[in-house]
Amino acid sequence: MGQSKPFRPTALVVEDDPIQREMIALLLDETDYEVIQCRHPALLITDVSLVGAMTGIELVERAREINPALRVIVMSGRPLAHALPDDVTFFAKPFYAIELIREVNAVQGNGGAASQANVNSYRPISQPARRR
Repeated sequence: MGQSKPFRPTALVVEDDPIQREMIALLLDETDYEVIQCRHPALLITDVSLVGAMTGIELVERAREINPALRVIVMSGRPLAHALPDDVTFFAKPFYAIELIREVNAVQGNGGAASQANVNSYRPISQPARRR
């Protein structure tokens, strides 16, 4: 088996100025961060149960304080204990890749136009395979 990549913490850089966004991303990349860049996030996909300081629902609430129009898909492998706001989509795990793409397209309002043809895997997606 191949060697696994060393762990790199992830940073999400949201900046509308492309020059500043790229400078920040390069700086973080050089200091061993995995960097994700975007100008204006349009969609948040999160698990309900996050390990750490907040739950997925708390993440949605905080993100919506900044961007009330943010579209959201909340995922879980268990039934939800509380009702979600009407404009938050629940997506059950495990799921097939094509199902996620269809749901994202529906939430984004593109009716399936984006990237369905690029989904080559129809296997269930739940958790990473365990190493032996």
